[in-house]
Amino acid sequence: MGKAARPILCNSHKTEVFRLNYDEAIAYIHSLEKFGINPGLERISALCDSLGNPQDSLQFIHVAGTNGKGSTSTMLSEVMQAAGYKTGLFTSPYVVDFCERIQIDGKMISHDELAEIVSETAPIITRLAANGVQPTEFEAVTAAAFLYFARKSCKIVVLEVGLGGRFDATNIIKTPLVSVITSISMDHMAVLGDTIEKIAMEKCGIMKQNGITVSYPEQSVEALAVIIETAKQWNNQLFIPSVKDIRIIDEGLYGTKAAFDGLEVFVPFMGEHMVLNASVAVETARLLAQNGLAVSEENIADGIAAAKMPARMEIIKETPLIILDGGHNEGCAKALAACITKHLKGRRINAVCGMMSDKDYDTYLKITAPLFKTFIAAKPAISRALDAKTLSETAKKYCKNCMVIENPQEALQKALDLSGKGDVIIICGSFYLAGELRKQLLDF
Repeated sequence: MGKAARPILCNSHKTEVFRLNYDEAIAYIHSLEKFGINPGLERISALCDSLGNPQDSLQFIHVAGTNGKGSTSTMLSEVMQAAGYKTGLFTSPYVVDFCERIQIDGKMISHDELAEIVSETAPIITRLAANGVQPTEFEAVTAAAFLYFARKSCKIVVLEVGLGGRFDATNIIKTPLVSVITSISMDHMAVLGDTIEKIAMEKCGIMKQNGITVSYPEQSVEALAVIIETAKQWNNQLFIPSVKDIRIIDEGLYGTKAAFDGLEVFVPFMGEHMVLNASVAVETARLLAQNGLAVSEENIADGIAAAKMPARMEIIKETPLIILDGGHNEGCAKALAACITKHLKGRRINAVCGMMSDKDYDTYLKITAPLFKTFIAAKPAISRALDAKTLSETAKKYCKNCMVIENPQEALQKALDLSGKGDVIIICGSFYLAGELRKQLLDF
């Protein structure tokens, strides 16, 4: 696993530990996966306290929700950079490189820097675990990100929630500049609850006393009621962009030109839902400007236009047209179906799909599979992946032509063999599948 580890001195405890290289650091982080998802702020509080609470020196835009967190966070990060602020961005999941999750001014933390930070935090995690406080994988990564952003003197950090909000590790922060609630739908029900109201309550847990909150403009009635009530409870100013103030100027596969209350912006992502995500970013940026930050309308337009994200309705090849989408829940399925219906009508679509066993794959397929000419079920290389045969059998209820090719690379090749110049290949259902195939597609 790379070069041999070298001993270093951990200043906080005056004990000798080992300097991890990048591969070892990643292996260490993933070794914490066995402790699973364990909501609660006690462990992250203890870990951050041992690190000197680096998060307390930072200003945050905190982003929670079911769908749209990543794109909204990315757009806000670009806007703040355009305004001249040194901007940290913490997101998940990653697609190709783990370091995608921790960025400053659009650049990933380097492999060496990540290894250095993990080498410093690992002995603290070990000490806490010995005392009965075992941080999880996500908590370890969150603390490392806080430490990195603080040491690099970031002015603003756009902080994406990992899961839920109320008991998510990111929620250790004090009152953020703005709390953002993106689209809320059914996902992670085993952890967050089995109704929209319960899930919304967890997402709204990021609101802090006397804060400012911006919500996605088309929440369900049930979610919106929880958002309004929680904002009242915490004395938050609640802002919701008006759809009436959005005017579509031009739209296509590569994005939409729209006016947001008079400001013309190119949103470089496919789909109406991305325009609504952009409206949240515009509203948030305008509120930051009203509250003392130097963010101009030009900064907002330039920042959103510069935003890029892998595997979110990403066009990765043109002939044949290949679209990569890692979305995996009902909301993502509806967004994908809407894009197909609007922009790919009449074109033959061959899909390569792989999903996780803990997702509501039947609902996802019920919405998307009827739109596919051919459905090829694959299995991403991760233990949580759904068996390809089970996925195919489920898809058969909604698509006549289904097949099983478990190996993702072979499944992609089959889709390429089936597709002519005018056809479309959609790779969907999982960011893990997207990550496995994206590099291959870029080299294709």
